[in-house]
Order: sequence, then C-alpha cells, then structure tokens
Amino acid sequence: MAWFRKDKKPLKAEDRREVSTDVFDKCQGCGDILYRERLAHNLNVCPNCGYHLRIGARNYVRILLDEDSFTEFDENLKATDPLGFVDLKDYPTRIAAAEAKGKNEALISGAGTLNGIEITIAVMDFDFIGGSMGSVVGEKIARAGLAALDASTPFVIVSASGGARMQEGIYSLMQMAKTSTVLARIHEKALPFISVLTHPTTGGVTASYAMLGDVNLAEPGALIGFAGPRVIEETIKQELPKGFQRSEFVQEHG
Repeated sequence: MAWFRKDKKPLKAEDRREVSTDVFDKCQGCGDILYRERLAHNLNVCPNCGYHLRIGARNYVRILLDEDSFTEFDENLKATDPLGFVDLKDYPTRIAAAEAKGKNEALISGAGTLNGIEITIAVMDFDFIGGSMGSVVGEKIARAGLAALDASTPFVIVSASGGARMQEGIYSLMQMAKTSTVLARIHEKALPFISVLTHPTTGGVTASYAMLGDVNLAEPGALIGFAGPRVIEETIKQELPKGFQRSEFVQEHG
C-alpha cells in the first residue's frame, strides 16, 4: 500500500495559469526580473542596480516633452530599396519585418515643448533595423534641422544606432554629410543643438551628427564609439581596458 496518493488529477496544460511575458523585463545589468510597470515608473532604469534599459523613440518623446505638445514631422516617409540589396534576407523583407512591430523607420521627428520651451526634436529607435541610418533617417534629421532654423528653436537629437545602414550603401553614407551640413547652419545661427547619446551610439552616427552637439549628454554605461570593441581587439590583437567605449570612459579620456 502506498504511503501517499494523489487525490487530485494533475492540471491539464490549458488549465495552468500563464503569466504574460509582456509583464516583465530582465535587467541586462544585474539579471533581475522586473515588473514593466515599475520600470516605466522609474523611466526604464533598474531600481536595483541603476542600469538604463532601452527606451523606444515614442516613449522618449512622452518622457521629454510636455503632454500633448508633440507634432510629428514626415511620419509617412519610408525607405525604398535603390540597390536591390540582398544579404541573408532581401532589404524589403527586413523593412517589412521592422514595420510589423508598428514602426515605419528608425527615427521620429517633430516639434513640441519641454517645460514650456519650444524645441524641435528627433529621436532614434534601435528596434528598427538596429537604429541604422539610411536615406529616410538622414532626410528626416535634415528636415527637422531646417524646421528648427525656420522656427528659431533649439534642436535635440536622441541617438541610438549601430551606424550607417549597409543595405543602402553609399546612399546611407551620404546622410553623414547631409546631416552635418544642416547642423553647421544651425550653429551659424547660434541656435542650441543638444545631442543625447543612448546605448548604443556607434558607427556613422557617431562620426557625424551625434558628436556635433553644443552639449553632448550620454546615458550611464552607454556604448559610444565608431568601430565596436570586438572589432578593435581583433584588429590590434590586444585586450582593451575595462569599460572601454562606455560613456564614463569616453568622458574621462576626452
């Protein structure tokens, strides 16, 4: 005779309570599982270790600007495929996959008020093809910069990017010159340009508009550089210092 017996049948799969993965996020700094609601209340900063989790472009706009003050520019501009580019997937398939997440480009731009001050703003979204800068991103930044010139407002760019979009080749690299030219005009007019560097800000974005601010601000722990640390280590065959290319290291070393 068994000492113990099961009086209840085991739960069927459909009877088990499921917890939606949308409720939680894992901190990449300390590994803790965090309630998204608590994270949002803390502006996506881990309350345990202070790690800054990624914030989407539209959430950044909600955080920075006064409520209901934002007017978006050029929201219908979309990327094309001028080179017929194919790697593991063709470029239109990559664009369609990114658009399926409810985004149509790696940057949104517009005008609004910050503590009652009128500003023009552009915010990158890393979730759209790694926040890469293609023709549309460059065009939207240029148009937003020209709007800042026309309205004589400060210009703010929040960067989060892996660099130039390889699927657009030279068209992508041309955006470095385009955006820098517009920022030069803003500088000539003595309008403030504030560049906010979030994790990561790398490649052609770092080599152009992201580093041209009158004031450059960076998230704690953000990766900021041109080539990534792994590429550099493989090239020079040396181990890099701890914290290399993180915002604190960059500030310390100028």
